[in-house]
Amino acid sequence: MRTFLTLLFLIGMAISCIEPFEFQTETFEDALVIEASLTNEMKRHTVILSRAFRFEDSISAPERNAQVRILDEMQNVFAFEENESGLYTAITPFAAQKGVKYSLVVETSDGTVYSSEPESFESESQIEDVYASRETNDNGEDGIFIFTDSFDPSGKSQYYRYEYEETYKIIAPNWTPVDFELTNYEPCNPDFEDPRILYDLEIVQRDQEEQTCYNTVSSTNIVQSSSAGFSDSRIEGFPVRFIPGSDFILTHRYSILVKQYVQSANAFSYYQSLDDFSSSTSVFTDIQPGFLEGNISVDKNEDKKVLGYFEVASVSQKRIFLGFRDFYPDAPLPLYIKKCLPFSTPLEHVSYCYNGPVAGNFCPESLIERMARNSISYVSVNDGTVGITCPGAYVVVDRECGDCTALGSNIVPEFWVD
Repeated sequence: MRTFLTLLFLIGMAISCIEPFEFQTETFEDALVIEASLTNEMKRHTVILSRAFRFEDSISAPERNAQVRILDEMQNVFAFEENESGLYTAITPFAAQKGVKYSLVVETSDGTVYSSEPESFESESQIEDVYASRETNDNGEDGIFIFTDSFDPSGKSQYYRYEYEETYKIIAPNWTPVDFELTNYEPCNPDFEDPRILYDLEIVQRDQEEQTCYNTVSSTNIVQSSSAGFSDSRIEGFPVRFIPGSDFILTHRYSILVKQYVQSANAFSYYQSLDDFSSSTSVFTDIQPGFLEGNISVDKNEDKKVLGYFEVASVSQKRIFLGFRDFYPDAPLPLYIKKCLPFSTPLEHVSYCYNGPVAGNFCPESLIERMARNSISYVSVNDGTVGITCPGAYVVVDRECGDCTALGSNIVPEFWVD
């Protein structure tokens, strides 16, 4: 959302004509970006603060040393502390209560105060089911749809937003029980007349799990649905996620945790506008979207800008597990995320500090240099059949192929079920 908001803000700075050019921000107005959602979950809620960034920049700067708090209508104060740069976490766990209004207040280090309008949630809707089905999407692509059903018997829930968290198992295809251990490596021999490098190398037993790992990824897109206009507050067969059947994440074991937020009409409209902008095929459209105003304003300072929306919502969640063979019993498994081809290159390289003559060497980077960067994994001793042009003492693969911790964590998640 941070990127969407920043782009929207910058485009609204008034573009009068369109000509081919290499884009660079000529005029830039600073703005605070606030990401804050309060739910009925008992937890230490978080608020993320950052600064809008220029088009030519790739990341936003975190807003440090701010004072963050949430107040309810009974004047209870829930204070936050900065645990990481720009990430503020509630000091004590708390949960939003239905019908109670809450306000967010942020005071930055320069004394500027930003505050939200009072917000509350008035209804709750439980996810009844999350399920998967093999189908073809609108682009003719075969894959797995993740659907959800929910119902609010009170009939008050009408607007929904979805987030999901995916976890999948990774098994390194070229794992071996041993690997390189490089120590005392000195690529620049202090003796400028000696072309040799200094190092100690052993083949040792791996001291941690590196064959099977798990990776967890949170959704970044905006997914919304509405039951407005229907006879009851029911959502049936809503597609939250589509996964192509060729996607590596399905290979061994996959789990998805779907979260459903019941939104207010204003929050739904805000996120819908944000999604409409981010889905645009071109930022230079005929109608410029301008500044997307949320429910947060700057107190007593009209020169300051703020982007974001403070949302208070009820949430329901459900997790399912599935595997590739559940839907593709006879098909080949999806290709691994990395093309794993064993290779070999010379073990050593010439000292970086050697100033004498060096014969022509057109071989790739040495194994020692790759070991120092932790970019390869051991496969076997080279019998001379691998790397015929530039043979080396060992056969190796890219690290991702032999060490799963390059792609995920070797700690089994608490919720995991095989």
